[in-house]
Amino acid sequence: MATNDLLRDAAERAIRYLEGLDARGVAPTPAAISGLERFDEPLPAGPSDPAATLRLLDEVGSPATTAMAGARFFGFVIGGSLPVTLASNWLAGAWDQNTGLYRPTPGTAHLEQVALRWLLEILRLPPGCGAGFVTGATVANFTALAAARHAVLARGGWNVEADGLFGAPPITVVIGSEAHPSVTKSLGLLGLGRTRVVAVPVDGQGRLRAEAFPDVVGPTIVCLQAGNVNTGAFDPIGAICRRVEGTGAWVHVDGAFGLWAAAAPSRAHLTAGIERADSWATDAHKWLNVPYDCGLALVRDPHALKAAMAITAEYLPTQNDQRNPADFTPELSRRARGVEVWAALRALGREGVAELIERNCAQARRFAERLAAAGGEILNEVVLNQVLVAFGDAATTKRVIEAIQAEGTCWAGITVWQGRTAMRISVSSWATTDADVDRSVEAMIRVARGVLPPR
Repeated sequence: MATNDLLRDAAERAIRYLEGLDARGVAPTPAAISGLERFDEPLPAGPSDPAATLRLLDEVGSPATTAMAGARFFGFVIGGSLPVTLASNWLAGAWDQNTGLYRPTPGTAHLEQVALRWLLEILRLPPGCGAGFVTGATVANFTALAAARHAVLARGGWNVEADGLFGAPPITVVIGSEAHPSVTKSLGLLGLGRTRVVAVPVDGQGRLRAEAFPDVVGPTIVCLQAGNVNTGAFDPIGAICRRVEGTGAWVHVDGAFGLWAAAAPSRAHLTAGIERADSWATDAHKWLNVPYDCGLALVRDPHALKAAMAITAEYLPTQNDQRNPADFTPELSRRARGVEVWAALRALGREGVAELIERNCAQARRFAERLAAAGGEILNEVVLNQVLVAFGDAATTKRVIEAIQAEGTCWAGITVWQGRTAMRISVSSWATTDADVDRSVEAMIRVARGVLPPR
């Protein structure tokens, strides 16, 4: 098959997959999962027909996927891809640009510059920030915290990139007790320790308690949260920033999805004072609805980020009068993630992004109100897009969640939060309509009534 024919076939198969999402169950069937055994064949001794390879991939792989791109997937804060971002991703894939340096890839490197400028504007962050387009919030946290490590040690005359941590001044790391695991993982990767932290108690919604925040002395990194992964709650970021001002402490904000509240007029108050921090991590593949993978590390001092990330070699054609993307990321070789971000922001504009965030937040409240009216116990204040609902004790709630996932109308995950087992509903897709919410709620209630003991 000619290249053009193969690509057209791939596009047609992808379109059929997307068109069929509404009619299929969100989770793959047991038969589809069993069918994956067809992939378990010996490595071919010689070339295979590309068309047959694509056909096998579609016929076996597509049915075994979870419909995360659809309108009724409410697990893991996953937004489906906006059509324009998926199309842009396809085109950028055809370009196949290794977007590390401006000189060999000016088109995609320039698009990242524009996307960054727009991002800082829509997220209400300082316009001079540096940024790395990375895989997701885990690497975004790692990247921003590497800049933090550089900065707090450089103030004491220590070059951590050159000399490592052996003999370096100790760094105190302060986090909330419900910090996301991606933050503690990043701290471990950076040699700062997953458990060698000062964990501040949180309140009943998972917010760090400002009155319990310790005094800051010496090199210190403070990790705050914009959007608790269970409740959507925000730490008192502005208050903590004011508390540590003048101490030399670096304040980092993990805002994987919560940072996008700044773009919505009714939710922006949640991010009050967030611009006073020194760095931020977020995902575009969550609430901006671009394809996986796309995270963002944003740092007030671009020189600190560049000092932590940049490398050079004689063979690399750097261009000092332009932004070289690899100077701000752990990777040298990587795909052009900024293309889809640019496409999403250009297609939606400020108003479109705000409408998406506002709509999903309203839909989360719709879930909570209807489930509460049917007897579910809502465990959190629904301030953003997260809803926690329990259906009784832990064992019963677990059975209800498993039955809802198996029924197929929608998919929501399980969590344990402050000692309670709950179903976690995350609303973050452009494709979700109020009708999808109502259809999902009706299925949840119907399935729960079939599992719960009669009253």
